[in-house]
Amino acid sequence: MNRSSKLWLAAIGGLLAILIAAALVLPHSFGLTALSDVVQCLFLLSATAVFLPRAFRSDGRTRLFWVLLSLGAGFWLVYQLFWTYYEIILRRDVPDLCSWDVVIFLHIVPMMAAIALRPHVPRDEYAARVGRLDFALLLVWWFYLYVLLVMPWQYVLPDVAAYSRNLNGAYVAEKLVFLVGLFACCITSKGEWRKLYAGLFGASFCYSVSSTVANWALARKTYYSGSLYDIPLVGAMAWLTWIGIRTKVEKPAAEVPETSTLYGLWVARCSMIAVFSLPLFAAWAISETSVPHRIRFFRLSLTLAAAFCMGIMVFIRQHTLDRQLIGLLDHSRASFENLKRLQAQLVQSEKLASIGQLVGGAAHELNNPITAMLGYSDLLLSTTLTPDQQPLAARIGQNVRRTKSLVASLISFARQGPTLKNPLDLNTLVRTAVKLSQPQWEALAVEVRTKLDPTLPRIMGDSNQLLQVCLQLIANCLYLLSEGRGKIVVVSTEWRPGRCLLQIETKTSSLDHAIDNSANPLTDSLGLSACQGILQEHRGGLSHEFREGALRLCVELPVADLPPAKPRESTVPVLWQSQPFA
Repeated sequence: MNRSSKLWLAAIGGLLAILIAAALVLPHSFGLTALSDVVQCLFLLSATAVFLPRAFRSDGRTRLFWVLLSLGAGFWLVYQLFWTYYEIILRRDVPDLCSWDVVIFLHIVPMMAAIALRPHVPRDEYAARVGRLDFALLLVWWFYLYVLLVMPWQYVLPDVAAYSRNLNGAYVAEKLVFLVGLFACCITSKGEWRKLYAGLFGASFCYSVSSTVANWALARKTYYSGSLYDIPLVGAMAWLTWIGIRTKVEKPAAEVPETSTLYGLWVARCSMIAVFSLPLFAAWAISETSVPHRIRFFRLSLTLAAAFCMGIMVFIRQHTLDRQLIGLLDHSRASFENLKRLQAQLVQSEKLASIGQLVGGAAHELNNPITAMLGYSDLLLSTTLTPDQQPLAARIGQNVRRTKSLVASLISFARQGPTLKNPLDLNTLVRTAVKLSQPQWEALAVEVRTKLDPTLPRIMGDSNQLLQVCLQLIANCLYLLSEGRGKIVVVSTEWRPGRCLLQIETKTSSLDHAIDNSANPLTDSLGLSACQGILQEHRGGLSHEFREGALRLCVELPVADLPPAKPRESTVPVLWQSQPFA
């Protein structure tokens, strides 16, 4: 608590002590009355001034909570100013039939709405709009109750005794309901919120008891402003300032259990009970024969008007509730459909995982015979063959290598493990891939040319996977060139802002010019599918096109922005970094 708050509380305590001493020592006089009225106005002004800043520092329901408390204290202040005007300025007693009594009766209504908001609960499962309409129904019902019981004896047929009796009875009922609401909030909250509700409960209880006793003294003509009857009342006013300064709550408490559905249900039940009570009040107004006819007619007309207004509010409430229920039903249906799709996807994923394990095992078993076949084909090429046998043996080796590449792709699909990416030189990867595939393109009499950009920046990736991509793309181009003559493969790299490009292009005079892009055989290649998956993991992409009898493959990879935390050496051989293949 800062110094200004301590001084504020000290001033409130000093004024309260002065008023208590004056009530104990001074006799009934104009000075004592003026002192009591002014101090009460100051206390209520202080409470309003303390609550309002809390509203500006909060948000959501907590802000509305403090605004409603300020409004309740403001209504109380307005009534006290009216009382002070009569007793100090006019020097007269407040009239028995006073129109301003409705202000003191209704000043508790905003406070009841404040605790009905339950700002200490972090989330409200009950529909907000429906809840506000329920609160509005209850507030209208309280105003209707005051007009029904009190105002007929004030305007229709003035009667001081009946007016005071009905006003006090309705006011006591209102205060009891408010105290019950505060007690319920106190036992369902924790921490600072419980302290706040406990303080409000104590101040309200003190005020309820003192006002009831003061009304009893008024009826016996023993009450006057500044008397001992005012001490608990003024204490309750000072207590509000203490609550506003000492409280530290500005947001819902996360540890409060969520019981908002049950709470909202009871609010709805109370609002419906308020609506259903109107016919009972109408029957009571008709059956009370001891009351003059004019009073009964007024009450019956008021009940019919209130039933019409509250019926409109119930219709709006039901319409809003129906819309929300339809929205919940649509949301439930959509969630059920999503759940069914998710279940189907999970089943499919399990099937794919099983297939992946089966394929991975089969691929490993195929590696041994394929390796033997590759060795025998290379051994066959090294023997003396006729000119007709030489290309046939080369074709055997080429197809075996292609099969080995497909098996490697199957193993890559089945592995599905995370990779560690490091800064790589794309030019080094390209040179290595060209060197490793040299036996293939030499056997097919294919000329491989490289055009590598020396200013190419580094990329982030896994060297083994990207080397596999380069080898697979070169192998696909060599496969298409196996039947042509004058065959050339151009491998080039290029740097564009933020991207590194790898382009592989075939050139031959015998390649079919009528190849349809929509029926491209490369789109169904397992090897290219594996390349697509690897490049997507590296935030890159692969595109291809046929143009004038040439196939062009283009790989895009992002430039490395930041170096890794733990760089490691590339596993790609660097024996041929300076050897051009043009």
